Amino acid sequence: MQQGWTLHWLSAVLGLMGLAAAASPDFQHHRYEDMVRALYTVQSECPYITRIYSIGRSVEGRHLYVLEFSDNPGIHEALEPEFKYVGNMHGNEVLGRELLIKFSQFLCEEYRAGNQRIMRLIHDTRIHILPSMNPDGYEVAARQGPEFNGYLVGRGNAREIDLNRNFPDLNALMYYYEKTNGRNHHLPLPDNWEQQVEPETLAVIKWMQNYNFVLSANLHGGAVVANYPFDKSRDPRIRGRTTYAATPDDKIFRQLARTYSYAHSWMHKGWNCGDFFDEGITNGASWYSLSKGMQDFNYLYTNCFEITLELSCDKFPPASALPREWLGNREALVSYLEQVHHGIKGMVYDENNNPIGKAEISVAGVNHDVTGGVDGDYFRLLLPGTYTVTASAPGYVPSTRTVTVGPAEAIQLHFYLKTAPKQNLKVKPHNSKKNLSSPKNPLKLGPR
Repeated sequence: MQQGWTLHWLSAVLGLMGLAAAASPDFQHHRYEDMVRALYTVQSECPYITRIYSIGRSVEGRHLYVLEFSDNPGIHEALEPEFKYVGNMHGNEVLGRELLIKFSQFLCEEYRAGNQRIMRLIHDTRIHILPSMNPDGYEVAARQGPEFNGYLVGRGNAREIDLNRNFPDLNALMYYYEKTNGRNHHLPLPDNWEQQVEPETLAVIKWMQNYNFVLSANLHGGAVVANYPFDKSRDPRIRGRTTYAATPDDKIFRQLARTYSYAHSWMHKGWNCGDFFDEGITNGASWYSLSKGMQDFNYLYTNCFEITLELSCDKFPPASALPREWLGNREALVSYLEQVHHGIKGMVYDENNNPIGKAEISVAGVNHDVTGGVDGDYFRLLLPGTYTVTASAPGYVPSTRTVTVGPAEAIQLHFYLKTAPKQNLKVKPHNSKKNLSSPKNPLKLGPR
């Protein structure tokens, strides 16, 4: 009787949160075939709002499957932002993988149940979920199981390469450009970069090139904290400590990290796994400096703002711990996803109302621009406030407008650019092949 009352009370509380208590007995660890089966089950149960696609294969040939949620799967709709969750980048950090499988099931179930919050998210957002970026490493870790899993066994891919130290290092180039007033976004990749990265990394970079992602989170384990860019310190170590490396969007990143931390059941309390992080958040470089990481690469190469979520002290928790972890993270996963709808968004047109693709959007006082999509739409995450925003494109006269952003949904701000007089056209020289190398940092095998 007491147990039944408790479940009824829990259902009522979750209902007040706008999330039905979809109690499901299927909490388990998913090997590769089980994961694929689970994703296709979701797709079969919600065929009109989901699509499964592969972005490539691992070293051992396993597909890197993505499950997409949208009211028009497979289609980018103008002014509808693209969002992604990535799990299991380190093969032995498995909670993110299981949470994203469960989150996919949850989105499908809640949509079918008529949950207005979830239905609106799926109608207004294109959501991409990659449960496992490193399926080969996971299989190595899973063969040992939760009881005997070591701190490093299965962390890397099949070649034992740490995928979160495998992206092109654009931080060194960015820090140079900060001093020389160079580009502040969409930095050029080094020559032969495709030969310098692992197949899993290559697949994710190609994925980023094909979708104009606005917001992302990368799920890890080994600590409990929301970690935000920059991961790589601008300065060398000082007495064994690294220093805070702020991005031009530091305030936004702090708010994004806090959004997840405070929506999480215990991350925001700070004391976890023997460490203390105020508000449950940290700047990556302030924690420890990391080179060639994925979240910095997102920010410097694409329009995407990504944070790294450390979600469990135990990298491979037992299946019995999964229900508690799901309840602890569920609201945070939804709340963070909703952040993609803040700031400003709009279209950039020419004088004849034709969309202008790849226009650059700059915000006065923030030294980080974003580039519009090929269809002419753009998205710029901003905190509440008043901003001066400029849209520019080659061959057109830039247009500047002032906009006030509120705490609710993104403000629509459209631009109409006039063709520039021919005599005013100037081509700025740009050495896209400049590649700055930096001394190799010693490998730091922390959670990230």
